[in-house]
Amino acid sequence: MSHNPEVLWAQRSDKVYLTVALPDAKDISVKCEPHGAFSFSAVGAQGKRFEFSVELYGKIVPAGCKTNVGLRNIICSVQKEEKGWWKSLLKSGVKPAPYIKVDWNKWCDEDEEPTSDVASDDESAFVDGEGEGSDDDGMLYLPDLEKARGN
Repeated sequence: MSHNPEVLWAQRSDKVYLTVALPDAKDISVKCEPHGAFSFSAVGAQGKRFEFSVELYGKIVPAGCKTNVGLRNIICSVQKEEKGWWKSLLKSGVKPAPYIKVDWNKWCDEDEEPTSDVASDDESAFVDGEGEGSDDDGMLYLPDLEKARGN
C-alpha cells in the first residue's frame, strides 16, 4: 500500500518546482514525460512507500527535469516546453488533491519574475539530477522573523 507525500508547488515562466516533504527518503524515482505526466515514488524512513502522479498543465522537457535530494525533502525542477504562465498546475484544471499545496516561499507572480538570464539562487541547488543537498537545502520553513521586521 502506498501513501501520498506532502507536495508543495510553485512556478516561473520556464519551470515548475515540486517540493516533496519526505525526510530520509530512499529508492527515489522521478519520471517526466513530454506530454506533461509527472510521477514520483520513494520509500520513507519507516519503510512506507510514498508515490503520486499528476498530469501537468502543459508539455515539459524531460531532459530539463532535475532533482535535488536533501535530508528533509526532494525538490524537482520541471522545465516547461514553452515559456509562459500556466493557469493551474494540473491539465484538468480541477483543484489539486489535498496533499498538493502552493509553495509560497518559492512562488513568483508574472510581474515579479526577474528578467535577467542569470541563473537564480533556486537553480544553485540542482546538479544534473543527482545533486546532494546540504541539511538546509529545500527546507520548508517560515521566513526569518528578524528579516521580516527589517532588523
